[in-house]
Amino acid sequence: MTRTIPERMQAVQLEENGGPLLVRQIPVPRPGPGEVLIRMAASPINPSDLFFLAGNYAFQKPFPVVPGLEGSGTVVDAGKGLVPRMWMGKRVACAAAQTSDGTWAEYMVTSAMLCFPLPKNLSLEQGAMLIVNPMTALSFFDIAKSEKHAAIVSTAAASALGRMIIRLGRQNGLPVINIVRRQEQVELLESLGAQYVLNSLDEGFPDRLHTLAHQLKATLILDAVGGGLTQQLLDAAPFGGTVLVYSNLSGEPCIFNAETLIFGDKKVAGFFLSNQAAKKSFIARLWFTQRVKKLATEALQTAVQKKLPLTAVQEALEIYQTNMTAGKVLLVANPAEVPQTGTTDEGA
Repeated sequence: MTRTIPERMQAVQLEENGGPLLVRQIPVPRPGPGEVLIRMAASPINPSDLFFLAGNYAFQKPFPVVPGLEGSGTVVDAGKGLVPRMWMGKRVACAAAQTSDGTWAEYMVTSAMLCFPLPKNLSLEQGAMLIVNPMTALSFFDIAKSEKHAAIVSTAAASALGRMIIRLGRQNGLPVINIVRRQEQVELLESLGAQYVLNSLDEGFPDRLHTLAHQLKATLILDAVGGGLTQQLLDAAPFGGTVLVYSNLSGEPCIFNAETLIFGDKKVAGFFLSNQAAKKSFIARLWFTQRVKKLATEALQTAVQKKLPLTAVQEALEIYQTNMTAGKVLLVANPAEVPQTGTTDEGA
């Protein structure tokens, strides 16, 4: 039975960087050439969303803007083009375009190239979280393989992304040194099967990291924190190591000495998922998403601590920021497709 697309929808809007989030009724957008209209099911809150809300993300959009970088739903209308027609009627994981509104709404228009169909065995709940973290995690392991790194150092390791890295490391036989900031996070990761876990606030942390990184030849260091930790990571890295900066959770500038790079043949590089995706051909993107989908119910699964309606966006933000380690908080646009009760358990 075909649903009629309404004229108006409920959506979260931001009017200025760092401003309050407002829930409003706004017009439902219509897709142009190469675009699709998605009836949204759910969307997570990610650290990248928090950066966007504060005006500290890679790009900004004209205000007022609907936030939200990824989500899931069903394609209900398609603009001109082969790919939009291919996705018509399909359940998809989707990302917001850099030039239009985001996923925290009942409907969203985005490029058909920023969507991929979900397999029948994958729920819209898990599909909502299938782009930002899973694709980043898998990209890290592609880099590790192509550059022949023997082991990885992973910071912010108790996060959803950090746990994916642990599981992928186990699957790929690649040792992962996990860095966290609290003892309860050490205990959590050890309970999930992590072999190497270090607390960056413990006395002697720099020496232990240096010893372990050299012992395992961990020449790929994934830095989500920035600030003063970047220099500690460079100091610990073996000769020829790379610190790959993919976030800045500390909110402070990355600080490091040029001598460390020069004499240790080391380097600091940046990673942004959108830039990586832009380098891939359409066929390469399809192949990459197929790999993500195959791992979605195991290594790339994400825990959910809470599911709330769009109208509770402020509460959702507070819950997520209070305890990110507990799992994602989902904003549910369609409770018929993603029930707002219960949580999703994460396998170890």
